[in-house]
Amino acid sequence: MQTIQDGYKTFSLLISINWDRLLYVFAIAASLFLGAYIGSLMMEAMTHPVGY
Repeated sequence: MQTIQDGYKTFSLLISINWDRLLYVFAIAASLFLGAYIGSLMMEAMTHPVGY
């Protein structure tokens, strides 16, 4: 049980020290997905224009 508690404390310490790095990774991943989504919408609009 002591080993599990020590492991949890160590993991918590690593997260508290490196939270900004994790935030940067998530922000970059989110921007890549958002860019791909917007790009796919633009490609769809360019290849299938809506005629009025």
